[in-house]
Amino acid sequence: MASIPGDLKYTKTHEWVRLDGGVATVGITDFAQSELSDIVYVEVTTKDKTVKREEAIGTIEAVKAVSDLYAPVSGLVIEGNESLKDAPATVNQDPYGAGWIAKIRVSDPKEMAGLLDAAAYAEVVEKSAHH
Repeated sequence: MASIPGDLKYTKTHEWVRLDGGVATVGITDFAQSELSDIVYVEVTTKDKTVKREEAIGTIEAVKAVSDLYAPVSGLVIEGNESLKDAPATVNQDPYGAGWIAKIRVSDPKEMAGLLDAAAYAEVVEKSAHH
């Protein structure tokens, strides 16, 4: 079973969010990185741009596939994790820590209420795993 920390919020598209003083740190979940397998490239295409919730903010390239990374909340993308350029596999090894992907200054904190908690996300994973 994939690791699903209880202190984070999640999307149905397998991003996680940690809110800290108006800045949302975003990454992909343990389930997502295991489905993608070996991640070879990560890019945040929207740094310094204002994005809307569910808009693509970058791409994750794995040996098997290329996936879009979606903004779980609206706001200004203030940072991309530069260390992933040289070590994209960090996302596989530590998806909730050093493998974070982007930071967004949240424009509407109420959007956080629309995200899934760990229990609800676990149900999404369970359904995804059975397909």
